[in-house]
Amino acid sequence: MIVGVPKEIKPQENRIGLVPSGVKALTQSGHQVLVQQGAGLGSGLPDEEYIAVGAEIVPTAEEVYSRADMIWKVKEPLAAEYPLLREGQILYTYLHLAPDPAQTKALVDAGVVGIAYETVELPDGSLPLLVPMSEVAGRLSIQAGAHSLEKHQGGRGVLMGGVPGVEPARVMILGGGIVGLNAAKMALGMGADVTLLDISLDRMRWFDNIYQGRIKTLYSNPYNIERCLGECDLAIGAVLIP
Repeated sequence: MIVGVPKEIKPQENRIGLVPSGVKALTQSGHQVLVQQGAGLGSGLPDEEYIAVGAEIVPTAEEVYSRADMIWKVKEPLAAEYPLLREGQILYTYLHLAPDPAQTKALVDAGVVGIAYETVELPDGSLPLLVPMSEVAGRLSIQAGAHSLEKHQGGRGVLMGGVPGVEPARVMILGGGIVGLNAAKMALGMGADVTLLDISLDRMRWFDNIYQGRIKTLYSNPYNIERCLGECDLAIGAVLIP
C-alpha cells in the first residue's frame, strides 16, 4: 500500500499524521510512504528524519493525494482538500463529522473510505485514539490556566503553588474523566489546592483513595458548582453537566 502524509493546512495545526517511527514500521512491513515536503517542521521533524526511515519526500499535497492509497492525517480535510480526494481512497484522521455536514457530504460525494480516529474502539469499548487527546487537553488546561493567572496576562497575579506564607491557587475541576484526571494531576503537581466535582461516587472514591485526600471531592450539583466558582482562582470544565 502507498501511504500519503500531507502537510496539515488547518490554522495553528502543527502536528503531522505520522512520526518517523511510524513511517519505519510501515516501510519495514513493505509499504511505501509519501511525505509532503516540510510536513513535519511544525513538530520539529525535518524531512531528513523521514528520508532516513525510508519515506519519499514529495513537493506538493496534490502529488501525495494523487499517488496514495491511504491518506494519513491529523485533522479533518478542509474545503481546499476536498477535490484532492478520490473514490476508494482510505482517509485516516480525526473527522468529527457530527457538527460538520458539509464535510460529511464532501466525503460521501468523493467516495472515500473514512476511518475516524475518534470512533476506533478496542474490544473492551475503550477509545485508544481519543483518550490521548483528552489527556493532552487536561494537562494543557492547567498550563494555560496558570499562564492566564499571571498579572501581565490580565489575571489575578496568583501563583499556582503559592510560596511559604501565601496560599496556593484554588483550582476547581468539573468532571473526573480522562480530562479531569489529567488536569487534577497537573494542578496538584504544581502545588495548587484542588477540588474535583463529579456525579459518580465511585469515581470520587477512586480519587480519594489514590490521592489520599490531597484532592478534595464534592458531588457535582448546582449548589456546589456555584459555591466553588465563587471561591476558586481557576475553574476547569472537563465535562458537560446537563
